[in-house]
Amino acid sequence: MLEKLEKEREELLASMKQSSSNKFERLYKALQKENYELKAELARAKEDHQYDNLVHKKELEEVKKWNPRLDGSGK
Repeated sequence: MLEKLEKEREELLASMKQSSSNKFERLYKALQKENYELKAELARAKEDHQYDNLVHKKELEEVKKWNPRLDGSGK
């Protein structure tokens, strides 16, 4: 009887370890995926910011062509 209980205990512990391991593995993979997606989103945001700055700079240059007082020279 005692041997049977010990065997059941060992099986239960092994099952719990396997279940725990699987949960951690799934969580780790989900976190890796989220990290990858966040990095991609950050890269897109940086590209958008660079593009916006370029457009703003070109627009500012155009305005300065039409109004020389805005060129910052103080004339």
